[in-house]
Amino acid sequence: MSIGNSPEDERPFSDVSEEARTSIGRTLRQARIAAGLTVDDVSSATRVRIAIVHAIEADNFAPCGGDVYARGHIRTLARAVHLDPAPLLAQFDAEHGGRPAPTPAAPLFEAERIRPERRGPNWTAAMVAAIVAVIGFVGFTVVKGGDSGNDAKAQAHEGATPTISKAASPTPKKDKPAGQKADPSDSAIAAAPQDKVTVRVSAAGGRSWISAKDHNGRMLFDGLLNKGESKTFQDSSKINLILGDAGAIQLYVNGKKIEDDFQPGAVERLTYTKGDPEVG
Repeated sequence: MSIGNSPEDERPFSDVSEEARTSIGRTLRQARIAAGLTVDDVSSATRVRIAIVHAIEADNFAPCGGDVYARGHIRTLARAVHLDPAPLLAQFDAEHGGRPAPTPAAPLFEAERIRPERRGPNWTAAMVAAIVAVIGFVGFTVVKGGDSGNDAKAQAHEGATPTISKAASPTPKKDKPAGQKADPSDSAIAAAPQDKVTVRVSAAGGRSWISAKDHNGRMLFDGLLNKGESKTFQDSSKINLILGDAGAIQLYVNGKKIEDDFQPGAVERLTYTKGDPEVG
């Protein structure tokens, strides 16, 4: 009778740890419940859609769109329910063929190679265009010069003498020196028409404010006359004057000088009509 182990004792032991290990989805679900969170709470906190949260808790990673996105969702959900994501990611890699390889960079380089190069200005074409333009201009000048020579020869044979007309030079006007003002003479004022009233106001003694209106009350002038300045007013029947400083003013009415003794600083209101000067 054999004292050794029975055949039943030699059967391989089953891996109890593999069978007892909790899945990723169940681990996340239990942690969520333990934290007192609903699926809506987790979705709002992580921006992961509710349908994907449900699928991951059921260990269905297909809606994630690939292993790279699945690992990202697992990391985000684990942190939301206060779990360390590293063990869950290691378990996911072991169950799905290891960590996914990084995305190859060939398409990016291909896109960079296809991108059109930025070219600088084509100086050769510009230089050729400039040379062509110069040659064309020189040819045009030569042809034009030849035509002009032929025209001159034709005129010489025909006996045509070109005439040059001088423009009439304008007669220069002699301007009076600046600052020189002509004093009103009796002869110039006497040329005033007899059918109108003409009043010349001259600020001979200094600056004065004056106002002048016609017989309709229309304002002819209202302002200051500086020393040496003068104004002439004319109307069909009447001129009304106001002199701010009558002593500085010299008046000529209808060609005659007014000899009234106006006082310096005095304000005078005067009216002149046709005929001999009369103070109104």
